Amino acid sequence: MVFARRIFLIAGIYGLLTLTSLYFMEGRIGQLEPPAITHPEYFYGFTGMALAWQLGFLWIARDPVRYRPFMLIAVLEKASFGIPVAALFAAGRVSGQVLTPGLIDLALGALFLVAYSRTAELSRRAAEPAAPEDGPRGF
Repeated sequence: MVFARRIFLIAGIYGLLTLTSLYFMEGRIGQLEPPAITHPEYFYGFTGMALAWQLGFLWIARDPVRYRPFMLIAVLEKASFGIPVAALFAAGRVSGQVLTPGLIDLALGALFLVAYSRTAELSRRAAEPAAPEDGPRGF
């Protein structure tokens, strides 16, 4: 459980730090990776949704066994950016600067799967009904 807690905590903090800065970089991104952003609603919508997920990762870190089912959805969140970016890079449509965060997301998604696997036994134990106590209860 410690592994899962740490991975989701690190992912949440990392994401908050990196994604929050995007709110202040719309113009700079257009300079570094032309052309300029032409649909800011998609850019800010992506940033806001991704930022909200970082809070989800921090929530999962609080109690990984309880929130274990959400780990698989968290993997999907990471894959939904990492896989398309890798494919776009392979097609020559994005730069290595864009590939790097995509690869980080894929690595975090893989670690989320490891966390999911490592919490399986704890999740099974938590779901089992408590064994009845032996002997009469005293006062």
